[in-house]
Amino acid sequence: MNDTGSSAKESNSIDIARIMQLLPHRYPFLLVDKIIEMDGDSSAVGIKNVTYNEHFFQGHFPSHPVMPGVLLIEGMAQTAGALCVANLEENYEPNLVYFMAIDRARFRRPVMPGDTVYYHMQKIRNRGRVWRFKGEAKVDGQVVAEAEISAMIVETEE
Repeated sequence: MNDTGSSAKESNSIDIARIMQLLPHRYPFLLVDKIIEMDGDSSAVGIKNVTYNEHFFQGHFPSHPVMPGVLLIEGMAQTAGALCVANLEENYEPNLVYFMAIDRARFRRPVMPGDTVYYHMQKIRNRGRVWRFKGEAKVDGQVVAEAEISAMIVETEE
């Protein structure tokens, strides 16, 4: 069993190599290690294993390392972004995903080295290339952060 209360199905998971095909983010800003569950384009659960080697712990805060809340929101958004792009046309080449809004953000408790964060993302709606999700970040089954996120997939010309 995992943090969602059910077993992860292998066919519904996405490993880091596939996440890197779906998202433009790279180290040190890729904040999702794996997506362990997906239900079509309606929901996903991503995970982030938080280690002391994370670059942000050097300054936030060296004597009491805490993962910045904005990075929890970003991890939720990356999980939702990978879900969106994974469910677009098969020949779709991913471009950029831009935040449009972050609403109802709340931070419940600190995330520290050794924690595994589960990003639970639920689609509220989408119209064309605009998506809205409700998300919760959980550690050990407890909500550590939550927010509603709106984003747009932007076509770029090279």
